[in-house]
Amino acid sequence: MPVDTLSTRLTGLRGFYRAGYQSVLAYRADLLFGIVGLVIQATLTVVVWRVLFTGHDQVAGIGSATAVAYAVLAACLQAVVMPWQFSSLPLRVMRGQIGVDMIRPRSLISQNLAQAGGTMVGRLPLGAAGLVTGLALGAVKAPHSVLDLLVSVVSMALGVANILTINLLVSMTAFWTLEIGGIMILYRFGSAFLSGALIPLWFMPEWLQPIISWLPFQAQIYAPLSIWFGTRHGADLVGTLALQLAWVMVLFLLLQLVWRRAVHRVVVLGG
Repeated sequence: MPVDTLSTRLTGLRGFYRAGYQSVLAYRADLLFGIVGLVIQATLTVVVWRVLFTGHDQVAGIGSATAVAYAVLAACLQAVVMPWQFSSLPLRVMRGQIGVDMIRPRSLISQNLAQAGGTMVGRLPLGAAGLVTGLALGAVKAPHSVLDLLVSVVSMALGVANILTINLLVSMTAFWTLEIGGIMILYRFGSAFLSGALIPLWFMPEWLQPIISWLPFQAQIYAPLSIWFGTRHGADLVGTLALQLAWVMVLFLLLQLVWRRAVHRVVVLGG
């Protein structure tokens, strides 16, 4: 019997990754309007944040240039990693197609994570458009050092793993509720706030900062960007990466537990 190596597993998931990627490119008009929308959002973000800092060199120890750059990069990241429809799982559960997915040789979790990864890659042109807009307006700042750049890339990878896992956890509520439109809206706007995509933790009330800083959501956008702008050093930097990694491990374990419970909720009728 052939050994199922890591290479074989990845090859088996390539089709799901391509399906996610092609699902974005299949609707070119939607992608184009998304790019135009993000260009407008990035432009307005720069204008609004610069107006807010008028007459102030710093707010909460953060300069206007850093705040504006953070807002633009956060909008770009959110557009790529938080699509409105981040999983096809709820629809497949509702239609009963989940039965086919469950008998595939690859686990349902790996299928959906691979597909979500492809969707994120397909949305990279949106983030690129926002980034180019920020650069054209002189609003994007490079990291303070090469080390900050490398560490922030590692942090972003952990943030993406965090997002993929939580997205799938939210999608799995479909096994209990079938329709999760309201849950998705609540999660999307809640995570946008708690992740620092809308407002950096720097500017949140002092009593709220410690609470959010221990939640998994801050690891999605705020943590990578705070490293990008060099606001974390030494033990604080190591602690941030350790917390991100810990949350990824905890969330993946929780995902496995939820899936084991969800299996007993599946009812598929028809041929």
